[in-house]
Amino acid sequence: MTSSSTLNRLLLLLAVTLCTGTTALAQDWVHAATGLGKAKPRIAVADFAARNDATKSHSQAFTQVVRDDLAFSGILDLASPSFYPPQVPSVPGELKSPAWKDPQINADMVAFGNLTESSAEVEIQAWLYDVNSSSTQAMIGKVYRGAPTDPQVRRFAHQFADEILSRLSGMPGIASTQIAFVSSRTGTKEIWVMDYDGANQHPLTSLRTISLTPRWSPDSSRIAFTCFAPAHGVVSPQICMYSVDANKVLTFPRYRGTNSSPAWSPDGTHLMFSSSMLGNPELFVSDASGGSPKRLTFSNGANTSPAWNPKTGQSVVFVSDRGGIPKLFMMNADGTNSAEIDVPDKGYLIDPAWAPNGQLLAFSWRRPEGNYDLYLMDAASHQIVELTRDSARNERPSWAPDGRHIVFESTRGGTRQIWTMLADGSQARQLTTQGHNESPNWSTH
Repeated sequence: MTSSSTLNRLLLLLAVTLCTGTTALAQDWVHAATGLGKAKPRIAVADFAARNDATKSHSQAFTQVVRDDLAFSGILDLASPSFYPPQVPSVPGELKSPAWKDPQINADMVAFGNLTESSAEVEIQAWLYDVNSSSTQAMIGKVYRGAPTDPQVRRFAHQFADEILSRLSGMPGIASTQIAFVSSRTGTKEIWVMDYDGANQHPLTSLRTISLTPRWSPDSSRIAFTCFAPAHGVVSPQICMYSVDANKVLTFPRYRGTNSSPAWSPDGTHLMFSSSMLGNPELFVSDASGGSPKRLTFSNGANTSPAWNPKTGQSVVFVSDRGGIPKLFMMNADGTNSAEIDVPDKGYLIDPAWAPNGQLLAFSWRRPEGNYDLYLMDAASHQIVELTRDSARNERPSWAPDGRHIVFESTRGGTRQIWTMLADGSQARQLTTQGHNESPNWSTH
């Protein structure tokens, strides 16, 4: 069997997953739209060899990060390291494929490599091999060189994991992405950022006021958010803009009234936001610099939380209480054809978030006899599935760019914290623990 034919078999296995996967928490159509399911290719990640004593801690860290990234991908089955052969490869010539086909391991692929480190540089050699193939050609072969620091080694591990996931799924991995969120751990609500797995948490802003609802631009170079700032002699919610490249808050126009809940157009050229500059909280659209705001909605209620369809750019879902309580509405991006999204039950519906494929809509829903829980809706059929079921508040979902993961805020641990899960509601894990943390938003890159 050639490496190419085995890769085709693995891709076919992923395709079958789209149609046949089931879990207790989601329907088949959720798996069909997200690529999640039971049948998964099986991968082993051998301990990366330390070529000298200085590299031991980094080799262990690199190995563990790669394993964690792949295990949380939702599309791979990670073989338990406790069953690995005693002799693990550090270079391709040392790979003994039959040993990795032992029934207790039963790997389709093996990732392995080595690290060499000096005071100036770390070099990481990393490979992925198909152990079903008689070919000596690697599926992936990479060399990473950089500063011998913990953060850099983690970045290289994320990059290697993303290489594997991209090769097998045809979609970019998310291990190198980041999550922006709001934290009060410094005393006031500021915009923070962390790696997708919760590592490297640090503040971006120090405005010493109230900052809310961060939203990454499509190229991940800026974060639009709500801040409390002086405008026309009054301190009120305004749209603020943080430049990741310049590492500072940029100047942005101030408007009368309350201005909040920014949302980017998929091409990054426009911002939609809620504003009471003309009286009632309505939705406006401006250019990316905040200029030339144009009113889009005309109602007798409050309109907020717009979410632009990232695939088409032609439709927007938003929250409006024009009927008495918050409901989800959909309109064209120019404000025309506004209509309520019909759901089979009553209650509060808030926090809409589109999946990257523009087919699924996540939102928070407090039904008449329940708590705030997260739901998925198929935009075409309006089929709905509940993702969370507990006594906590689960709110503000945001999708990872792979369409297989969701980040959200929850009080299930007693305080408001940031959690992630697979898009079918499984594998929930907590990312933050200090202070109160809310309003997560996943970067696109």
